[in-house]
Amino acid sequence: MDRHAQKVARIAAQLKAHSGTRPLSLRKKSVSHQVPKAGDLRHQDDKIDISDLTEILEIDPVRKICVAESGVTFVDLVDATLKHGLVPIVVPELKTITIGGAVAGCSIESMSFVHGGFHDTCLEYEVITAAGDVLTCTPENDRALVFQMIHGGFGTLGILSKLTFKLVPAKKYVKLVYEKHTTLASYQASIARHAETRDIDFMDGIIHSPQLYVLSCGTFVDKAPYTNRYDWMKVYYKSTATRAEDYLETPHYFFRYDRGVTNVRPSSFVGRLLFGKLLASSQWLRIAEKLHWLLPREKPTVTLDVFVPASKVPEFLDWYGKEMDFFPLWCVPYRRVHDYEWLADDYWKKLPDEMFYDLAIYGMKQKGDKNYHRLMEEKLRELGGIKTLIAHNYYPEAEFWQVFNKRNYDAVKAVTDPDNKFRDLYTKTCKAAMGLK
Repeated sequence: MDRHAQKVARIAAQLKAHSGTRPLSLRKKSVSHQVPKAGDLRHQDDKIDISDLTEILEIDPVRKICVAESGVTFVDLVDATLKHGLVPIVVPELKTITIGGAVAGCSIESMSFVHGGFHDTCLEYEVITAAGDVLTCTPENDRALVFQMIHGGFGTLGILSKLTFKLVPAKKYVKLVYEKHTTLASYQASIARHAETRDIDFMDGIIHSPQLYVLSCGTFVDKAPYTNRYDWMKVYYKSTATRAEDYLETPHYFFRYDRGVTNVRPSSFVGRLLFGKLLASSQWLRIAEKLHWLLPREKPTVTLDVFVPASKVPEFLDWYGKEMDFFPLWCVPYRRVHDYEWLADDYWKKLPDEMFYDLAIYGMKQKGDKNYHRLMEEKLRELGGIKTLIAHNYYPEAEFWQVFNKRNYDAVKAVTDPDNKFRDLYTKTCKAAMGLK
C-alpha cells in the first residue's frame, strides 16, 4: 500500500504540473481494447503515465474481496485469485483487458445474466482528479455519483487508480453443455429459465444463423474426464455448433475467445498453425494501434456490441436479418442490476425489461452507400437499446445526450475535471476518436 501511495503521488504530481493546452490521455502498460480507428486524436494527446499501476494489493479469501490497481489485467488477476479458490465475478473475454478498463468501458461476460457487469461487483474506487486530488468513492459515501459515473466514462472523468471488488468461489474446471435451438422463441425461453432458476454458473451463446441458436451453459466442476483449450488451432465459437458438451480448465474457459470471438485471427488453418500461438488479441490490437493511419476512414468495418431489451430482441433480429444479415453473433444475457446513472433518466422510464442481450457483431464489411453504424444507432434508439461507445460513433451531439445522462455527467465533471483536460464523453468517443477536432 505504501508503494501504491507513492505511485498515486507521482501521478497527481504529473497532473498538477501539466500546463499544456492539448488534451490529456493515459499511457498504460496494456493495449487499449477499444475498436482501433483511423486518425484517433488520442495518439496526439499529452500523456499521463500510469503504466506502473499493475499490482494486486490484497486478496482477502475470508471476505472474498480483492484490492488491485487499475492496470491489473484479468489474466493476471485470475491466476492470482485462483490460488485461493476464488475468481472475479465477471471476467471479460480477452486476457489483457484491465480491471480499470472493464469499468470505464462497461465490460460484461457469461456471469452477467446474474451479476450484471464488472462494475456491479465493485465496492470502492480510488479516483485521481485532473487537478491531482485523490477521491475515495463508494456507492454509499458523498462521492456516490462519481462512483457510478466512472462506469462508462471512458477515462473522461479522471483516473481510476485503485479498485475494491468482490470474488466468488471457483473450481478447477468448467463443464459446458451446448443447447441447440432452431427458433428464437425456444432460445429466449431457455435463457429466461436458466436466469430464473440459476441452475448454471455461466451462460452465453452464439447465434450461428436464424436457424441455429446455441446456448453455452457452464458449471464449475471439480473433475473432468478430458479438457479442451482454444488458444491455438481450435476455434471456440465454431465448436459450439458441433459439440454437445466440453470441459475446460477454468482459466481456459475465461479466455476461450482470446483469439477473437467470431473474428478469429489468423482465420486460416495454416495461419493459426504458424502464427496462432504468437498473435492473440493484444498483439493484433497493438499492431492496429501502431498502424492506425492505415485503417479505413470511410466505411469502417462494423465491430460493436449492442444491448437490446429481451422483449425487443425478436423485433431487432427481424430488422437485423433484413438490413444486415451478418452472422454469427455473440449473445451474452445481461441482467439490469439497477438503473445506471450514466443513462438518461427518460431512458429507464420506457423499459420494463430486467434482462438485456448483448449482441456482438465482429468484422462485418459495410456495403453500398449505407452507414451501418448510424443505422444501428437509430434502430437502437427506437427500441430502447444502446451500443457501447468502444465502436465507431456517429451520433449528433443533441441525440447523444438524449441517450446518455448529461446532467449527471456534468455534475461529476465539475468535481473531477472542471477544465476539461480529458475531453468530455461526446467529444472523446464521437469526434476525437473519429479524427475530428
